Amino acid sequence: MLDPAEGGEEEQYDRTLRPRTLADYVGQEQVRDNLGILLEAARRRGEPVDHVLLCGPPGLGKTTLANIIANELGVAIKTTSGPAIDHAGALASMLLNQQDRDVFFIDEIHRLNKLVEESLYPALEDFRFDFVSGKGAGATPLRLNLPRFTCVGATTRQGLLSGPMRDRFGAVYRLDFYTEAELRRIIDRSAHILEFEVEPEASAELAKRSRGTPRIANRLLRRVRDYSQVRADGRGSLTATRAALAMLEVDALGLEPLDRRILETMILKFRGGPVGLDTIATSVAEEPETIEDVHEPFLIQTGLLARTPRGRVATELAYRHLGLQPPPQGPVQQALL
Repeated sequence: MLDPAEGGEEEQYDRTLRPRTLADYVGQEQVRDNLGILLEAARRRGEPVDHVLLCGPPGLGKTTLANIIANELGVAIKTTSGPAIDHAGALASMLLNQQDRDVFFIDEIHRLNKLVEESLYPALEDFRFDFVSGKGAGATPLRLNLPRFTCVGATTRQGLLSGPMRDRFGAVYRLDFYTEAELRRIIDRSAHILEFEVEPEASAELAKRSRGTPRIANRLLRRVRDYSQVRADGRGSLTATRAALAMLEVDALGLEPLDRRILETMILKFRGGPVGLDTIATSVAEEPETIEDVHEPFLIQTGLLARTPRGRVATELAYRHLGLQPPPQGPVQQALL
């Protein structure tokens, strides 16, 4: 049980809606099948699972999969994040608290500092931790043996991981955006858990506007539930759903205010581009990492934005979605005979 003072409503609901087994996990069929074989083989041999690296945009289920791995194996999971491990001593303390076959989950593993990352290499490969006790002439190298744990790393930016770090993981899985059909299944499952009746048309509307991301789908579902209980009859009808999404300023493609502001800035201030990421971030008063990791992947996926060697470019579809006239196309050069 959680004390309400220790966690907000969103976090508590998020934990409730997370699937706990692979059978309940929706989507990512190839990842789920491969992971199922990995876990079953480890169970039959009575061995810890190979270290697992989960890659993909935020909100696609990396943390959920890490918890499912621990739950399927019947072991404990200890969770941390890359920025939280600020020195090798903190890493040593966490590793020494592991039990045999436990899962050690590191979120945003690409943000580990270099010294901590190098200290993690022998722990992942040989289950030992090397450190130096004392300073100066009295310094003594020591080696600690660690239990055979499983490290699960999650990253939104696989390209920032060093080669030696990636090589330490025996299984690397990439999570992709979900289809509307998969999101409908997730929304229906979450609505059942929340005891909230959602019409099929409303479920389809939520799936269409959820940007291919389960986390966003569940967040929008909770906001529709709030709206329905306060300003409607308590049911998730299509009318109530559209009204709630209109109040949240989530449009028909799932674009939020900042997404539209990014496109409008590129089109109105920079003639559609090409324009650099830092320039866009400064114009909309947002961090470049937020734009690149959170907003840009979906805009590119939906064909509203293109990345070129010279910078970001708004596509013709972006002009039409914002109700603007696309610029005239240049003359087409005739082929030489």
